[in-house]
Amino acid sequence: MLSLLLLASLVAATPRTTWAQEAAVVEEEAVVVEEAADDAAAPATAAQDPAATEAAAEEAAATEAAAEEPLTLESVSGKADVAALAGHISWMLTSCVLVLFMTAPGLAMFYGGLVRKKNVLGVMMQCIFLMGLMTILWALYGYSLAFGGSGAYIGNDEYLFMKNVQRVWDDSAGAPTTPMTGVIPTLVHMLFQGMFFIITPALICGAFAERMKFSSMVVFSILWGTFIYCPLCHWVWDGGILAFNSDHAIKGGALDFAGGTVVHISSGVSALICALVIGKRKGFGHDDMRPHNLTYTVLGAAMLWCGWFGFNAGSELASDELAASAFATTHFSAAAGLLAWVGYEWLTHGKPTVLGAASGCVAGLVCITPGAGFVNVMPAIIIGLAGGLVCAIACSKLKGAMGYDDSLDAFGVHGVGGTLGAVLTGVFATRAAWDIDGGEKLGLLEGGSVLTGQVVAVGITWIFSIVGTFIILKVIEVLMGLRVAEQGEMIGLDQNEHGEEGYIFS
Repeated sequence: MLSLLLLASLVAATPRTTWAQEAAVVEEEAVVVEEAADDAAAPATAAQDPAATEAAAEEAAATEAAAEEPLTLESVSGKADVAALAGHISWMLTSCVLVLFMTAPGLAMFYGGLVRKKNVLGVMMQCIFLMGLMTILWALYGYSLAFGGSGAYIGNDEYLFMKNVQRVWDDSAGAPTTPMTGVIPTLVHMLFQGMFFIITPALICGAFAERMKFSSMVVFSILWGTFIYCPLCHWVWDGGILAFNSDHAIKGGALDFAGGTVVHISSGVSALICALVIGKRKGFGHDDMRPHNLTYTVLGAAMLWCGWFGFNAGSELASDELAASAFATTHFSAAAGLLAWVGYEWLTHGKPTVLGAASGCVAGLVCITPGAGFVNVMPAIIIGLAGGLVCAIACSKLKGAMGYDDSLDAFGVHGVGGTLGAVLTGVFATRAAWDIDGGEKLGLLEGGSVLTGQVVAVGITWIFSIVGTFIILKVIEVLMGLRVAEQGEMIGLDQNEHGEEGYIFS
């Protein structure tokens, strides 16, 4: 042992320069030997195969000529285009992962912690099941209804069953061709937009948590996604009646960067209708219905915050300066929303709560969603503060005044927050953030007129969501019922609907 320690100390004491010098000497000797071997072998090779020697000489000459060839605009731009495409695709695929991450584990944990422990698996199952169900519906017909054609109200069969989405073989070119949407492949665009199709009905699940039959939830999600989400998506993002400056636009259309109307107002308002039609939970108002695990909820909120960068910044559909701007406004609005909600609680109830912090950051994120690419950072902070405060009041005062049982405050956060965000986008939008209208002024504060279109879009989205959701619920109620039996509700949806328990302690 002593000898080993002595050897180690000698090695450690040897100067680094000595080791480097010795290594350099060995390397130089190896190079000399290798060059000598090559020189010795060259005449033999030349004598044995003159053709090989001639080919090698031609290759060397071609390499030298290519190295000496001056760079041209065409050659540089060609390489730049390839690099830019790779960057766009990389960012959009990353955004796809981030938005899917929002549904599960993000939303699943956020909602899972808010329910009672006998229903935790039920609400998580809803989230993860919709990841599978809505994905297949989107591939079959959803993407085509939302983004097919240029009609005013609904898409066509352009992308039905993934037609015109994937790479196809072009006989005339003798090579495969890739359909493009903007600067990204249509396949990537389809994937990204499909993540929105997944999370939107999952948001509604918070309103009827702990009492709706799983089978009824499945049918509701299919019908709602088909008849509410897809038309709205087409209206706003594919040249329909609410698309900004489209040929079919009502009052000039609306600015909706990432889904204030399409995702949040539609899901939030639909959640309110679900809560009213399905009715209150058994024991609401006198039984203990506090969240069973706020640890889940705060972790879920943090995951949503991170995933929202893909949700908002990814909606630029490219990796560029505007995506970076949307990324920044998203972050600062979330931070401001958190502070506003916690501050409101602190002032009114005397203590800041973890639930308030989690809800506040989500409220700020919801509120900035429609304007993420249209406003700068300081207005984003104002929007976040307003969102956190107004949503906190809605979830405490408005909910109590109206007496509805929106189990997880889907309406108070998404319906109210989305509405406020859409209107404030019309106030703070600036051409400096995105010159979407050829130099024309946008928001009210810079002398623009988009606020009118924002208010109209909010009103149409509210009416369409209310009427459509009510009809869907009534049809399901007649055909198969909406609620689980009272006994099933008492034992919990984990056992009643899935035959499992979220927690088993021995």
